[in-house]
Amino acid sequence: MLTVAAVAVAFAAADTYVVVLALVDMMRGVGLSPDQLQRAAPIISGFLLGYVAMLPLIGRIADLRGRVPVLVACLVLFALGSLVTALAYDLPSMVAGRFLQGVGGGGLVPATLALVADLYPKDRRAVPLGLVSAVQEIGSVLGPLLGAAVLAVADWRAIFLLNLAVGLVLAAAVRVVATRTGGLADPGPGPGSSGGRDVRRRLPDPLGVVLALAVLALGALVFLRPTQVLRDVTWGQVFIPYAGDGRWLTPAGVAATVALLLLVVRCATARHPLVDLRAWTRSLREADVVGALFLAAALGGVILAFATADPKIQVFSDQGLWYLLGAGVATLALVVHLRRSPAPLVPRGALRRTPAWGAVLVSFFVGAALIAALIDVPLFARTTAYPDSQLMAALVLLRFLVALPVGAVLGGYLTRSVPAGVVTAGGMALAAIGFVLMSRWDLDTLEGWSYTIALVVAGLGFGLALAPVNAAVLAATDDAVHGLASAMVVVARMVGMLVGISALTTIGLRRYYAEEESIPSIVEVCGEGVGRCREFSDLLRLAGIAQEQTVFLGAAVCAAIAGVLALVVFRTADTRSVDAATMPPRGA
Repeated sequence: MLTVAAVAVAFAAADTYVVVLALVDMMRGVGLSPDQLQRAAPIISGFLLGYVAMLPLIGRIADLRGRVPVLVACLVLFALGSLVTALAYDLPSMVAGRFLQGVGGGGLVPATLALVADLYPKDRRAVPLGLVSAVQEIGSVLGPLLGAAVLAVADWRAIFLLNLAVGLVLAAAVRVVATRTGGLADPGPGPGSSGGRDVRRRLPDPLGVVLALAVLALGALVFLRPTQVLRDVTWGQVFIPYAGDGRWLTPAGVAATVALLLLVVRCATARHPLVDLRAWTRSLREADVVGALFLAAALGGVILAFATADPKIQVFSDQGLWYLLGAGVATLALVVHLRRSPAPLVPRGALRRTPAWGAVLVSFFVGAALIAALIDVPLFARTTAYPDSQLMAALVLLRFLVALPVGAVLGGYLTRSVPAGVVTAGGMALAAIGFVLMSRWDLDTLEGWSYTIALVVAGLGFGLALAPVNAAVLAATDDAVHGLASAMVVVARMVGMLVGISALTTIGLRRYYAEEESIPSIVEVCGEGVGRCREFSDLLRLAGIAQEQTVFLGAAVCAAIAGVLALVVFRTADTRSVDAATMPPRGA
């Protein structure tokens, strides 16, 4: 079971990075030109909103309903989002598809981490946690390669159709494995859990299957609008809107909507429905959907505040101030709600132990440092060695991405015998050293091999920190909230990445502008000949290098803060094996 879940996590992680190569083609597919990149921002932020804002709710449902149903539901959502994205005809439909992909792909992570806690005692969790983290990072390595391979033989829609097929296959695989293990892979610690009993599936509801196929067929017809049918005198009328120009106001769109409503009614009333909506509705109530909405609004406000910023002039945009204000109001409402609710989203005392809330804080700073490598290493490569090749610039980062899963496995093994705080601090120390080395890169560094040392050291460092952070939060929380606790750690890292890239980029650009002010104007320099124009270009590149060097130093500071915090907050985290914890010190 854990193997299948880990493969699903890796595949969802790969999809996150596929869009980097396909974004321009996706923009053209919905009528946007490459110079309208700002209008395409919702394609990225929509995925992030789905990934982050819904994670706590999904993690809590995994605690209440069980890991297997949540894993299957997330894979189906991911597949559905992939289908909507592949068929998208305008920006709103593409953003909706990406949002569903984010919800489904993000929900796999806390459910899988909680599954590790279900299957292994706390003194043996570190290694499988490290393996899950490693597989997830391998997915991020394979994502761009997979995207490049698909784009070499087909258009961007093929990427998401492949996601659709793989998502459905993995969902079926989870069900089959769960059934064969008799539900042992899903012990379901929460009070509302299935306890593994509902993984024994009956035959699908025939009428529900027919309605589901009708929804898919009619929906595809609305999205694709086949040319031959569209031009037919008779059948073309199904695409003529009753009012306005919306596709869903056409006969085909209305038929798809009616089929969907009938499917929902069937799933809500049938004795053995295709999807048990009554059970899921009950799980949503038990998971505190109101509190989840308040938390989603708070997280969404933070995400939009930083994601819509222009880092050249500000940490967050002018609209971001309103987003942050809304996030603050939602946070206040969440606090009041959690105090009054008899069954809150975050149960009282769930994160009361220091390692539990400390893991959330450490994860935030890990994310703030990590994003500098993921974004600024390729930017440095474009500034210096590969100004005309996005692919070659991305391959520079491959050294970091390959070292990261190796460090994740090593961190899992070390956490069995070494305190989690020490392993995390050691990893963050390596990451800080790697960033300090990067801050000394110059115009010719990437022409040699020495830069690989900094990338490998930093990648190993971040990998080392993944397993002990997850092991610490799982060891410090009760079984009934492992899904929620894992989700909070992932959310903290994602928010840290958003805040980190905005803040570090703003600081770096200030350094760039300071360097630029000392450069003579292009008129003064190029008026003296072509050779001086080249010198001016080199001076601008040096200013860009100074910007990246500043970002790398800021990331080193974030990594150091994460390491120091880990030493302090993980002192009481019980993550080591019994033999290692009771072994007398050497020389005693």
